[in-house]
Amino acid sequence: MASAQTSSGGSTISSGGGLADRYAAALYAHAGDQHQLDLVVEQMEALGRTIEASDDLKRLLRSPLIDVATAQKALRAALESHGFGKIVLDFVGVVVANRRMSALRAIIAAFAALVAAKRGVIVAEVSTAHPLSEVQEQQLRARLIEAGYGNVNIIKKVEPALLGGLVVRIGARLFDSSLKSRLQRLQYAMKGAA
Repeated sequence: MASAQTSSGGSTISSGGGLADRYAAALYAHAGDQHQLDLVVEQMEALGRTIEASDDLKRLLRSPLIDVATAQKALRAALESHGFGKIVLDFVGVVVANRRMSALRAIIAAFAALVAAKRGVIVAEVSTAHPLSEVQEQQLRARLIEAGYGNVNIIKKVEPALLGGLVVRIGARLFDSSLKSRLQRLQYAMKGAA
């Protein structure tokens, strides 16, 4: 997966390209060899949610100033307190030891995409200005099924900068109906008319 940028001019979402894919493939193979793939899949999903919910963890992952030993101790303690298993703990330790801590979120996303591809599930990243309600999520899922995406895993992200509407990314396809992009298109149209 290469870097992608939302067409609304929003923030760039970088998967780390081949790096994230290589780490994800290695973890997938190792978990399969250990006959713990389902457990690791669950724990990696939980790890992604844990990081997204913690500003402290996000800051730790972004900080280039923290030395490897300190980062490993801090992350291990945080993850152990959340009950993560040995494979995930060791994997995160390797990522940190290889100085790839800033790529961990991209690696988690690449792992989720790999699992989805292996299981025949289509991943739809949905960014909204406000959290989706259950009814809205079910309506979105129904529309995706109508569009031919049968087995869909929806990954939700909240991006207040969108102002309203939503952005749906399925693989290389981008459907942008955000208020922010509509306003930008209107602004460009007005500049062209002047």
